[in-house]
Amino acid sequence: MATPQLERGQEELRNVRKESRPLYWMVGIFSFFANLLMLTGPIYMLQVYDRVLGSRSEETLIALSILVAFLYGVMGVLDYTRGRIMARVGARFQNRLDRRVFSAVMRKSAAGQTGGTAATGLRDLESVQRFMISPALTSFFDIPWTPFFLAGIALFHPWLGMLAIGGGTVLVFITLLNQFFSRKPVLAANAATMQAEMMGEQLRSESEMVQSLGMRGAAFTRWQGARDKSLKETITSSDVAGTFSSMTKTLRLFLQSAMLGLGAYLVLQNELTPGAMIAGSILLGRALAPIEQLIGQWAVVQRATKGWSNLTELLSEVPEEQPRTALPKPAAKLQVQGATVVPPGEQQAALRMVDFAVGPGQACGVIGPSGAGKSTLARAITGVWRAAGGKIRLDGATLEQYDPDVLGSHIGYLPQRVQLFEGTIAENIARLALEPDDAKVIEAARKAAAHDMIVKLPDGYNTRVSANGGRLSGGQIQRIGLARAMYGDPVILVLDEPNSNLDNEGSEALNEAIRATKSAGGAVLIMAHRPSAIHECELLLMLEGGAKRAFGPKEDVLKEVTQNHAQIQGGKKPGGVT
Repeated sequence: MATPQLERGQEELRNVRKESRPLYWMVGIFSFFANLLMLTGPIYMLQVYDRVLGSRSEETLIALSILVAFLYGVMGVLDYTRGRIMARVGARFQNRLDRRVFSAVMRKSAAGQTGGTAATGLRDLESVQRFMISPALTSFFDIPWTPFFLAGIALFHPWLGMLAIGGGTVLVFITLLNQFFSRKPVLAANAATMQAEMMGEQLRSESEMVQSLGMRGAAFTRWQGARDKSLKETITSSDVAGTFSSMTKTLRLFLQSAMLGLGAYLVLQNELTPGAMIAGSILLGRALAPIEQLIGQWAVVQRATKGWSNLTELLSEVPEEQPRTALPKPAAKLQVQGATVVPPGEQQAALRMVDFAVGPGQACGVIGPSGAGKSTLARAITGVWRAAGGKIRLDGATLEQYDPDVLGSHIGYLPQRVQLFEGTIAENIARLALEPDDAKVIEAARKAAAHDMIVKLPDGYNTRVSANGGRLSGGQIQRIGLARAMYGDPVILVLDEPNSNLDNEGSEALNEAIRATKSAGGAVLIMAHRPSAIHECELLLMLEGGAKRAFGPKEDVLKEVTQNHAQIQGGKKPGGVT
């Protein structure tokens, strides 16, 4: 039984599906007439064998043939039209949910839940859409006509009806067996294939590291293991599906031949006409065709069923965001009030009861040993992770009052590991905008002191980069990431280990960017291990074990938490700051 949470997800999917209900009715109407026209062949055979051959009338044969050609043409148009309608139903369903599912996947992945429905959400939506445009769905519109065709066969002779109904029952039983025996192999094959694809994509994205560390052989062995498992599961699934598909095809062909044989016997007994014998065989093929088609497409049906289930779970876990009142551009006033943050999937808080404030024109360094909660604090301030307790406010309003995209334009974020996307440097700085504002891109690059570095590249701002940065060095990637963080003139900058890959020139460029942000009335938070990163900071926050140990003017905090204040002033790494 579905929980209330899952019911919400199912209701959301049903509501989207209901938007195309008129089109489903239209397909049903077209299917009604298309299946009626399927009687054209049997009736034509009846007339030819029982009337035309008996009367030897060429005029009747020509008239019947012209009529049959017209009716088959109409049937073809109806069948083609309903296929086009279902293609648009599938496209509407996917288009209607693309943004919703994409947003849910991004939000769930950003929260640290990268597996499960977060990894398969977009594929699940595509699998449902493929089912909607596949012959499997139109088979469901045709199957209700199977009993009528079987009943029509029984009108010719009860024995023919018994044979048809018995054969149809066996085919339905085979369909149920197919569903029972193929479900697990198909799901296992899909899961193994996805695992192999994800591993292959990860190794491809980290190909430089794999190559440089001599990991190619070991990486291939691991990938091949996942690939072999995928192939094994796929073969097993294919064998099961092929078994039932072959059984269905063989049985259908046998039944049609049996129908002819039984019909011929009844003709010899003068209980059936030759036309009825041929018509009965044709009707039986038409009656059983949807069942055979459905069995042949059963893998598509199962993938869609699993996809629907996964989408239900995903949309239930990540509710749709409600519209928010658009707030004016905030001042650079950040207040963290007793913030407690529990990382997704964990039980223990990584940050406990932390409070501090940063105002316009100020820079605050956040220091502490590894695991102290610096990156957790950065994720909480940028809205990636929500505080389990306490509040984080920007110009008096809690972060939840801002739309995520709007909040991202107010808070520039440079993560500890900078990731570039496929595209040009300008597109990366402009945060993948389809039409980057050149003036804003160059302004952000100048603020990050990256403009001179970029224009020295072969194609300047139009230099294409890949997900792993391509030919760019770690320091260049980090400076481009800083420019991206400063794009659009954010009021708060959150920099997580911003100089980890920078040389002296890059560190000076970073300090220049921090000074420029402060002079423009912005505020800066710097999560740092290196003393040089907090050179421009007036305030300092010391974290230890997820709790605030000290906060205040930099000089006071350094005197309190370090044993060698003079050493840090000289630019050397102290023993107490890690």
